Amino acid sequence: MSNSIASNRSTLKEFLASIATIQGDLSNITAPPFVLGGFSTAELPQYWADHPSLFVAPALGKDAQTRALLVLKWFLGSLKNQQYAGRNEEDGVKKPLNAFLGELFLGQWNHGSIGETRLVSEQVSHHPPVTACYLWNDKHGIRAEGFTQQEITFSGSVSIKQKGYAVLRIEEYEEDYLIPVPNVKVKGILGRTPYPELVGTYSIISSTGIVSEIKFKGKGLIGSGSKNGFEARTYSLDTPNSNLYVVSGSWNGNFTIENAKTGEVDVFDTNAQKSIPITVPDRSEQDPWESRRAWSSVIDALGRGDMKGTAEAKSVVEEGQRKMRKDEEAQGKSWKRMFFQQQQSDPLFDKLSAACAESFTVDPKGGIWKVNKQTIQSMQKPFHGNLTPTGQANAQSQGDSDGHTEIPESPKVQSEANGVIVYPNGHKEVLAEEAVEKQAGQASHEESIQDAYIEEMLRAKYQSAQRQ
Repeated sequence: MSNSIASNRSTLKEFLASIATIQGDLSNITAPPFVLGGFSTAELPQYWADHPSLFVAPALGKDAQTRALLVLKWFLGSLKNQQYAGRNEEDGVKKPLNAFLGELFLGQWNHGSIGETRLVSEQVSHHPPVTACYLWNDKHGIRAEGFTQQEITFSGSVSIKQKGYAVLRIEEYEEDYLIPVPNVKVKGILGRTPYPELVGTYSIISSTGIVSEIKFKGKGLIGSGSKNGFEARTYSLDTPNSNLYVVSGSWNGNFTIENAKTGEVDVFDTNAQKSIPITVPDRSEQDPWESRRAWSSVIDALGRGDMKGTAEAKSVVEEGQRKMRKDEEAQGKSWKRMFFQQQQSDPLFDKLSAACAESFTVDPKGGIWKVNKQTIQSMQKPFHGNLTPTGQANAQSQGDSDGHTEIPESPKVQSEANGVIVYPNGHKEVLAEEAVEKQAGQASHEESIQDAYIEEMLRAKYQSAQRQ
């Protein structure tokens, strides 16, 4: 069975027809495997720091104005990889796997004089889906924490409303920056190459009283504007009509930074910035709750183009999670988050957002999530004892001196030497060698672009039905 859109055209049409009949918010619908990427939404926060030099740069600024500009530059320079999940734009995008409650993604970057930058990401809610993350670099005294919740609707095009925010902290100067999470509209969904456009006006607000206002413009319906375009200005709240810097261009290409006082202009090329892959432990050394190990059978099945195996492996995790939630409800318990805790309010957010409240949306159902630094400092595997994401207790972990646990493997197919694929239910499928190789290859440009948001559409509408 092929994992290409072209080979699953009728199924794709059925999905588009089904979402056209549903009103409201989409979330957590199980979509066909051929639209999936081999990574989870819990991994996406890594793209806020896969250019470590941009992340730590604000801590090196000599004055408040420069630091505010460097925060803006980091924010804009991170958007492309955020939206394309680290893939090349010409390769298109794939829909991430829906992270399960308690899923973790841990890693770090070690890069020359920048030192070590670390990331902890955790799925803190599943209904609604909320991912929380914490990034930090102790050498340069800079850290950021935040959370995001998505509400996705479809009415001919896909609209992704982001709820949440982040706070970046520069320790040496005791400065805080309130960071927005922009809304996204997926354009060209009925064409050959759908692409994301950021929409709306947002502000990055500093505790020093300096604000960076960003207006995402994009390409209009009649061809006006430019793809992924924006205009931004940095100013002081004391003198809101006097610009410090003016920035404009494309967040997935070049943009110019002009010093409004001196007229000096600098050009920043996002494509020239080298993305440094995050370092994570080998899969065998990861905790069962870490993304790449938890979804290992799904990732492997996707890699070899095995759509039936993908669906079966994915179902093992999803069914295990459903059972865990039912058991918790029956016992009057709730899932205990590992590294983040929910708060009723955030005084710092209230204070800073007052300057531009329209830039931020927080859903009370999704909650406000803040990092628990004590658990970060004392993190030790196994994170949940011998419990695995499938809801099964793993006896092997009880006797492992190194804390290593094994997740019960999801149903896998077995390949025989003669090219026969044997599924767990006994079904056999004969594949020619060249067909196997073709299935294991990368998805085509058209396929990967059009796959991107199909499950997003389905995912979000189901949640709307549940909330009603």
